[in-house]
Amino acid sequence: MSLSRASRAALLTAVTAAGGLVLSACGGGNDSASKGTSNFVTDTGGISTVEAGQRRDTGKLAGETLDGKQLDVADLKGKIVVMNVWGSWCPPCRAEAPHFVKVSNELKPKGVEFVGINTRDQNKGPAIAFEKDYGVEYPSLYDPAGKLIVNGFPKGTLAPQAIPSTVVLDREGKIAARSLMALNEEQLRKMIDPLIAEK
Repeated sequence: MSLSRASRAALLTAVTAAGGLVLSACGGGNDSASKGTSNFVTDTGGISTVEAGQRRDTGKLAGETLDGKQLDVADLKGKIVVMNVWGSWCPPCRAEAPHFVKVSNELKPKGVEFVGINTRDQNKGPAIAFEKDYGVEYPSLYDPAGKLIVNGFPKGTLAPQAIPSTVVLDREGKIAARSLMALNEEQLRKMIDPLIAEK
């Protein structure tokens, strides 16, 4: 099978973006989001937040889920949305999965929805097996090339920059918090609880 020049260019762009995510996951570097005039606040636990009046909308976060259904995150407006970028091949993703399952089940009655973004799994099989193994019942958008990650979070926002990454949207669908590391239950609740308390 031969790819056209345009297809190869698109594939190269997607692979470069996904590669950047992996490299940033491995690097310790500085969090540039906490500098300058970004209005982000990064606490010592590695969780960045944005004050309510400074939050920005996401781009379009919609597509096919691992189970073949269509999902548009914009349809969840009015709820707090926890978005977790993960891959079945990622050991930290496996480590945090039980915490996400537990917290998602406990907070659903409080208006909190979880949505995964599965990336860099070139076919759905390993990702579906991952969800079955860990009892993940919330949907995951299938994003093998990382296009949703690149296009769904505008430049200058708390975008996912590592695998795993977690981004939390407030009830208005605005980006409120982000973590660039695997999370345990306590850390995950630290991102969500302040938004539950917002009126």
